[in-house]
Order: sequence, then structure tokens, then C-alpha cells
Amino acid sequence: MKKPQAAVRSRLRKQASRQEGREKRVLSSSQVKPSTAAGLAKRQEEAAWQASVSSYHLFRDTAEVMAFRENLLNWYDREKRDLPWRRLAEGEVDLDRRAYAVWVSEVMLQQTQVATVIDYYTRWMQKWPTLQDLASASLEEVNQLWAGLGYYSRGRRLQQGARKVVEELGGHVPHTAESLQRLLPGVGRYTAGAIASIAFGQATGVVDGNVIRVLCRVRAIGADSSSTLVSQHLWGLSQQLVDPARPGDFNQAAMELGALVCTPQHPRCSQCPVRSLCRAHQKVERGKLLASQSLPGSPDVEECASSTEQCQLCAHPTEPWDQTLGVTNFPRKASRRPPREERSAICVLEQPRAPGGPQILLVQRPSSGLLAGLWEFPSVTAEASGRCQHEALLQELQSWAGPLPASHLQHLGQVVHTFSHIKLTYQVYGLALEGQTPVTIVPPGARWLTREEFHTAAVSTAMKKVFRVYEGQQPGICKGSKRSQVSTPSSRKKPSPGQQLLDNFFRPLIPTDSSNLNKHKQEEQQMEREKQALC
Repeated sequence: MKKPQAAVRSRLRKQASRQEGREKRVLSSSQVKPSTAAGLAKRQEEAAWQASVSSYHLFRDTAEVMAFRENLLNWYDREKRDLPWRRLAEGEVDLDRRAYAVWVSEVMLQQTQVATVIDYYTRWMQKWPTLQDLASASLEEVNQLWAGLGYYSRGRRLQQGARKVVEELGGHVPHTAESLQRLLPGVGRYTAGAIASIAFGQATGVVDGNVIRVLCRVRAIGADSSSTLVSQHLWGLSQQLVDPARPGDFNQAAMELGALVCTPQHPRCSQCPVRSLCRAHQKVERGKLLASQSLPGSPDVEECASSTEQCQLCAHPTEPWDQTLGVTNFPRKASRRPPREERSAICVLEQPRAPGGPQILLVQRPSSGLLAGLWEFPSVTAEASGRCQHEALLQELQSWAGPLPASHLQHLGQVVHTFSHIKLTYQVYGLALEGQTPVTIVPPGARWLTREEFHTAAVSTAMKKVFRVYEGQQPGICKGSKRSQVSTPSSRKKPSPGQQLLDNFFRPLIPTDSSNLNKHKQEEQQMEREKQALC
């Protein structure tokens, strides 16, 4: 018979309290206490900052806080989504397995939509249901399951954390946000707070993108939400609001509100359980009343009493309130730095007549940096002008597979893929070894895979799009992703004169009849001269 949730939560809090005492002893040996002078200076700085913040941006009394908690949790109990990690966490009485279930979900959900994570999470927990299972897995297996989820270092650090728990912490996950963040690699402030509150019942707040949006609107915080001062204030608000009796549910409810109701572009304010406490909503209603002909005068709606030039939480005077945007005036974000642009020439090298079916060559990326440890097609960094990338790419291919026919290397198109900070343009080439003896031996770090093996290997989404160009199954612009574009020579804009020369050189020569042989021979000689001129 399933135990009542209240009884389960009570048991979890008792177990977590005992574990917290043990963790404090472990942490005390590694912590360096600040000097009295430094601690006093920090407290004075915090006090000065609090004094500069208008009460308009704060929750000023217990009644307001209690109403916020009650309204939000009642809504969550009615409207929360049925998600696999919630089912696992709610039904698991073993604290370490419960924490592991939450940990995996929180790491996967960083920068990734819930709909995408569900299938990955289900496969992950089926393959590695415990920390011990994950700790014994290979990095290759982890990368293979993570392939396509993006931000690949997350999976690697998750496994590193599991190994540390098993090998150094006796198989027990730390129970407090402080110890989680300090002891586990890849666990930051948000992830630590989520695990501690959801799995162990610690009354600690969390701040993620959804919570930032909710709190900025509820308290009309118009300053840059990524600034240090605003971030500190939001963490303080989350800690003030979190329900000590149901901290995990409260934090999930705040995130759920941002995901389902208080959305970035089209918030559903009429369905919001805390709209009566929302400063942004009040500001919108005030604007409507002022615009009404039938209600003269200014309604009694509170505003920030401080000058916007003095209040560090209000929007800058150069960014006035836009009535047409409504509550989406909040939060204000600083403009993002555009990703740096890089170019690469990459080749799909295939052996169509290999034993056991056609095979393609993959090489492994370095163990650190972008896409660490994943497999990709051989590539070289390409100059913006594209000069001599044909020779450089051919040399790279030969370093892995031995002598190759240069005349068969064909330019197929390009793939543009944007990572978090890099916009990478792949110039895609193909080379099929039709008449050669199949290559069976390759250096360490390379391997031949069948097409079926490629689609299940630890390769990035960008590599799958490169392969799609090679297969010729995705002409024109790829509409399946906002972050990737695929184009072929016929669908791109008119190339530069230098690129035209390269495209002409790489275009296969197919005589249509014997009368044109001399003409094609002359064209071939001309393109050889153009190639030499470029290099």
C-alpha cells in the first residue's frame, strides 16, 4: 500500500536532518571561514544595498508571503504536469535513488525543453536506474545516449558526479544545497537547490529562467535580470517565498507557473493564481483604467516611490514602459553577444563495397572542449575564402585512411549550426571509394561504421545534418531546426567569384556524348589552372 505523501515527506526530512549533520562535519574541514573584518564588510554591503531597494519590489509582510505560497501550491496541485521524474521522485523512499532521479532530470532540463527531455530521461533511467549503474558505464555509452540532446558536457559531468558519490562519498548523495554544490562536479547553485528541496525537503529557494520571469513580473523588476544585483535580489526573494513544509513542491510550482502560464511571449494572466499579487499585472490594469473615458482620474495603484535613476531594480529611464507589451515588459534582458563565426571543411568518406555493407569513416574529437569525446566526420578548419581547403581536407582524410583519389572529392553543400557561443559553417564534401580495396585498418581514434551504426553512435546533431546532405535527402533549407541550416549549391545565394571557381572545380564532369569530349577536356584543363592559381 502506498504511504501518504505527508508521511513520506516527514520521513525524508528526518533522514535528511541526520545526514546534514554528517555533511557539516565533512565540509568544515575544507571550508575557510572569512575574517571578522571581511564578514562585517560583507554584511554592511548587503545592508546598504537593501536600504537602496524600494519596498515596492519586496514582499513586505507575512500575509503576502503566505497568500503567495497558498495560491501557488493550490494551483500546482490541480494543474501540474505528469512527468516521469516527478513520478519517480514522489514514489521513491530511498533517498539516494530519489536524489538521483531528480539530479538526472535537472541536468537534462538545463537549456532543453521538457518535451525533448522526456524520451531521453526515460531511456537513461531504464539503462542506468541507480548511481552505481551510471558510475560503472563508459563515457562512450553516456555520449551515445546523450547524442542529440545538446550541451554534451552535461552528461559527462553527471557521470563524473555519480562516480564521485560511489567512490568517495560511500554511495550517498549529499543532502544540502551547500554540500551538493561544493562536493559534486557540474552541480551549480540552481541544481543543488533543486535536488536539496525536491529530494531531501530542505527549505531552500531556486532561481532558473522560469522563476526569474515570474519574480520579475510579480515584483516589477525592470533592471537587467542577469546583473549581479538583480540576481542577488531574486535569490533572496525565492528564499523568502519557499514553503518550509513543501519546499520541493513550491519550487516546482514556481517553475511550472513560468512554463505554463507566465510564459515569455504570450502569458495567460487570467489563469495565473498569483495575479492579485503581481505588480506587472497591476500596472497593466492601471493603464487600462487610465485609458478608459468612463473612469476619470488616476486610480490608487502603487508604484515604485524611488526615482528610477536611483532604484537599482527599476528599468532605466531610457527603457520606458510600453503599454502594448503588457507584463512582457518584464524581465528586461541585456543584449546577447553574437556567437563567433567559424568555418570547417568536412567530408563523408564512404566504402560502398565494404564487407558487411557500406561503411563510413568517423574520427573521435578530443577529450576536452566543444563536443568532447564525440565522433564526427574528418574535418579541417577552413579559411573564409575557402582557398586550398580541398587539399587540406584530402590530406586529413589520407592521414586516417591512406592514399585516396583526389579527383573524386566532391563539394555537396553546407550546414550552418549554432552552438551556445559558436556559429559553425560546415562546407560538406563527399568521397565514395568505388573501385578501391576496402580499408580495414585505421589508426586509434578512427573507425568505420555502417549507416545503421552511425545513427545510433555518439554523434552530434550537426553531424547527422552533414550526413543528410551527403545522402541527398534534405535539399534546400532545413526547416526542422531553428539552430541549423542545410543548403546545397543550387539552393544557396550566388557565391563569391572565388567560391564559384571552387564549385566549378569540384563539380563532376559527365560528358553527354562523344562530340563534347574535347570541350570537356579543355574545361578540365582550365579548371586545373584555376585551382593552381587559388593555391
